[in-house]
Amino acid sequence: MQSFDLVILGGGMVGLSLALALADTSLQIAVVDPHLPAPLDAERDFSLRVSAISASSQHFLDALGAWSGILSQRLQSYQTMHVWEKDSFAKIDFDCQSVMTHELGHIIENDVIRDSLWQLIQSQSNVTILSENCLQIERGQREAWLRFEQAGMVSAQLIVGADGANSWLREQCHVPLTFWDYQHHALVATIRTQLPHQNCARQIFTPQGPLAFLPLPDPHCCSIVWSVPLARAEQLQAFSVEQFNRELAMAFDQQLGLCERVGELGVFPLRMRYARDMAGDRFVLIGDAAHTIHPLAGQGVNLGLTDARDLATTLRRLHEQGKDLGLHPHLRDWERQRKGDATLMIGAMEFFKRLFSGQHPAKKLLRGLGMELSNQLPMLKQRWIKQALGLGEPRI
Repeated sequence: MQSFDLVILGGGMVGLSLALALADTSLQIAVVDPHLPAPLDAERDFSLRVSAISASSQHFLDALGAWSGILSQRLQSYQTMHVWEKDSFAKIDFDCQSVMTHELGHIIENDVIRDSLWQLIQSQSNVTILSENCLQIERGQREAWLRFEQAGMVSAQLIVGADGANSWLREQCHVPLTFWDYQHHALVATIRTQLPHQNCARQIFTPQGPLAFLPLPDPHCCSIVWSVPLARAEQLQAFSVEQFNRELAMAFDQQLGLCERVGELGVFPLRMRYARDMAGDRFVLIGDAAHTIHPLAGQGVNLGLTDARDLATTLRRLHEQGKDLGLHPHLRDWERQRKGDATLMIGAMEFFKRLFSGQHPAKKLLRGLGMELSNQLPMLKQRWIKQALGLGEPRI
């Protein structure tokens, strides 16, 4: 039987960042993922899945040593944001100068972030990679046991579930889940635009849902996230590329001129998930395994990276004090803080989703007046930006 201090189920961005954050400890760690990342082709097309990485997440990735690997590949900073409502005077603009930073954030392909983390993990002396699925888990008073087809039995003080929205570990530990379906699907694609994006992230609230254009390293390419009801999503999927391009340009008020979809169109259902327990005896849930939120503010990945960063701080302290990593009482402070942050973010996303739904003239007028007033209050906008960027002292 192999024995570890920590087993991380899931080798995505969140799971790998947790393992890397513990590289300078004597903790013995296993990362379990049946799908190891393949080397990235420098001439490849842009990936469908991208993330808006905040300043706080950038600090974390930089402290891990992963940011230099990201810089050596490709990313796009954005210095401004423009948000408006269709067929309304409601609009608000943000810029990096108001908070004295060089950028508001970076749009990065998920594959690039994972690849940079993976390159570092492979040379990390206290990490073992298990490339297979876990078959069974048993939790005892002193340790937990995992059974694999090839690796056999593995024991650990703590099992971390970083295994995504449909978490196997969450299901095995019978964690209650608060869940609702947004009744929307997200369409994602790479779009070539007639006009350059000028390093600006744009989002329009349409009667059917928000549409975001996120700038990519090519000045005439953006990644879109278009939230629409299922029937509309199916209709857009059935359109020819030319029809889709016309519908997209009209929905976006032709802010960047003519639009041309490049490559495939991805469609994903949008659901809110909130694990009522992020920790228990011998297990912890982080990232999408613990919470998924609406993508309208692009904060899902940042929330998961903060889970990993703060959990690493907690585990390091427990290890230095010689305490059991897997006892729930030792993890309660971390769980309380992360559940609080996740609840606030879920509530904020639901507030904005409800705020911009409905086309009653009185409601549209109130939205317009509210956004216009906010646009004229620099201190309020500055506070919003700092909150979104997670500006503050980075922690490892």
